[in-house]
Amino acid sequence: MGTPYAGRHRPARSTPDVPTAAGVRHVSARVLRRPLLSGGAALVLVCASAATYAKAGDVTSGPAATLTVPAAATSQASESRADQLDQMDRKRDAPGVAGQAAAVAQAAATAQGAAAQAAELAQLTAERQATADRAARDAQRQAVVASAQQDPRSVARSMLGDFGWNDSQWRCLEQLWTGESGWNYQAANASSDAYGIPQALPAAKMGTVAADYRTNPVTQITWGMQYVKATYGSPCAALGSWNSRSPHWY
Repeated sequence: MGTPYAGRHRPARSTPDVPTAAGVRHVSARVLRRPLLSGGAALVLVCASAATYAKAGDVTSGPAATLTVPAAATSQASESRADQLDQMDRKRDAPGVAGQAAAVAQAAATAQGAAAQAAELAQLTAERQATADRAARDAQRQAVVASAQQDPRSVARSMLGDFGWNDSQWRCLEQLWTGESGWNYQAANASSDAYGIPQALPAAKMGTVAADYRTNPVTQITWGMQYVKATYGSPCAALGSWNSRSPHWY
């Protein structure tokens, strides 16, 4: 008979590995024939390890690994940082800006108040000046009236040129009103109610010149010259008519 078949079972005790002279353990030929990892699994393990090292920033021997950050992410980060800085600047400058605004508002209010005071002062000054002017005119008028009351002939002679007459008309005018009133600004005709130097009839006609016709010789003379010019053209023509009538009138 031949040798009995022992089968594929391992013996109860495996033969221990015996180190060789070079320090390398002897591996059973049976173990070498069975691979520890398949080729695909080994490749996955290597890639996973490399990725893990890259994430952890582990630097090993060999060229340094380079991480590429997308441009959009960089731009967004820059804009976010710029916004943060801008907000910080605004917060920092807010008190100063508020102070400047308050100062500007205060300056505007002060200027407005000064302008209002200046306008009020100008108005008061104008009113005072107008009052002073009226007082000066009144004083001048009173002086003229007082002078005319004392010497109405001089006033009348100085007014001839205002009506386009020369001094040659003065003699006729002087005679005409001497015969009418004697140059008395208060002369009143009891029979006809004629009044004043030119003997206006009625006296109220002289009110077209001024309301003070009863006391102001200038008002009476002005009205009388207007009447002579409108009716006769000149004092000498009026005197000729006056002389031609009896009793005298013009």
